[in-house]
Amino acid sequence: MKIRLLTFLWLVTFLIGLSGCSSNESNQPEKNLDPVQRGKALFEMNMIGENKAPGCIVCHSLEPDKNLVGPSLAGIATYAQSAVTGMSAADFLHQAIVEPDKHIMEGYPAGVMYQGYGKDLPQEDIKALVAFLLTLK
Repeated sequence: MKIRLLTFLWLVTFLIGLSGCSSNESNQPEKNLDPVQRGKALFEMNMIGENKAPGCIVCHSLEPDKNLVGPSLAGIATYAQSAVTGMSAADFLHQAIVEPDKHIMEGYPAGVMYQGYGKDLPQEDIKALVAFLLTLK
């Protein structure tokens, strides 16, 4: 029942996110931004990339304790520093993006987060997202 509810909430949130996108909206921020700014811009998009993958903001809040379909990412850089022994925060966050079921936050089922970022986004975009997430201490 909980998985069905979370899947339903993800779908509703995703569709609401799509409703705010116009057909003229670019699915890429400007290339000349520094990685942190580019990552923030990518995070805040409703859809990312040519395949129109769901943007992070569709499912994740940056406000502490404000959980949407996925957990709040406020403080994720601090969490990532010690999430997996021997793994850097940057490596943890990268893996969490490209292999989302590898590190499931407690209380969230596997398979809810979009699984295609690793193939749908250029490495430059994934690195920019990681750079931005590393600022969220």
